Amino acid sequence: MSLEERVMELESRMAFQDDTIQALNDVLVKQRREFDHLQQQMAAMIKRQEEMGSQFDTFEEEAPPPHY
Repeated sequence: MSLEERVMELESRMAFQDDTIQALNDVLVKQRREFDHLQQQMAAMIKRQEEMGSQFDTFEEEAPPPHY
């Protein structure tokens, strides 16, 4: 294999690796966005659960009606 062929082979591999790295980076960026969105949803759900829990806590803390 001549030097020119070896250089062409290396350039071809490098181009393929560059494409692969870019594709992986695109996937990583997409996953990061999805992760951030899921974190926001989880925080909202936790907040709603805490609010609902505090609503139920107030019912438990109330004294029974006078006829008991």
